[in-house]
Amino acid sequence: MNIFVLCIFSSMLHAISVPSTYISYPRSWCFGQRNTESTRLCLRASLPDNNNGFKVEYTPWLIVGLGNPGNKYHGTRHNVGFEMIDQISREERIPLNTIQSKALIGIGAIGEVPILLAKPQAYMNFSGESVGPLAAYYQVPLRHILLIYDEMSLPNGVLRLQPKGGHGHHNGVKSVMGHLDGCSQFPRLCIGIGNPPGSMDMKAYLLQKLSSVERTQIDEALEQGVEAVRSLVLNGFNPKITRFNLGQKYKYHKV
Repeated sequence: MNIFVLCIFSSMLHAISVPSTYISYPRSWCFGQRNTESTRLCLRASLPDNNNGFKVEYTPWLIVGLGNPGNKYHGTRHNVGFEMIDQISREERIPLNTIQSKALIGIGAIGEVPILLAKPQAYMNFSGESVGPLAAYYQVPLRHILLIYDEMSLPNGVLRLQPKGGHGHHNGVKSVMGHLDGCSQFPRLCIGIGNPPGSMDMKAYLLQKLSSVERTQIDEALEQGVEAVRSLVLNGFNPKITRFNLGQKYKYHKV
């Protein structure tokens, strides 16, 4: 089914993705408890045009945080991706209450856009075993797969949101790319954790608990990250995201 969009509605349609063909999602695509009366298989909006209507399909987002399962890894630097998913889950009231494709998932919406939150429950190096099957099952295009993970090249608590990139020697990202046919053309939200001090072993650093100062910086970053994710889901990569990245780059620079 082709979808025609009039120019007069262009400002409204900045907040949605309009696929050129209709995509039928599996019947298991259902939403969480919030707004249950108005939820349906695919969110649609009908806009009239001279007594003829057309429907806009909202393409869902798959938002994945990387980390390691288990209490042993809770609060470590390598698990800040999990923490961002937990923050989105709380603020958007999307419970993480289902296991699918080796991942803990929650299904809901940001605004009118359906989202699937996921925390792979295989270890970090096997994260792709969840992301690949989930993206295929729900027919989520690459441009709507947001990967959230820790990044040592950024100072602790500094965020960067970008439309694509490499793996940066991050084993979790490598695994995800491997299960997406080697593609890297998907968005990612990087959470800075800084570099190991001195000659400290990198693995030991990644699996170390955050200090109290680092914890405060990460908690602030998580709140800012939720706002960035909302902006991306509703409006895509636009000047607001550019300003967000610039503000993050200089967040610790005193003027």
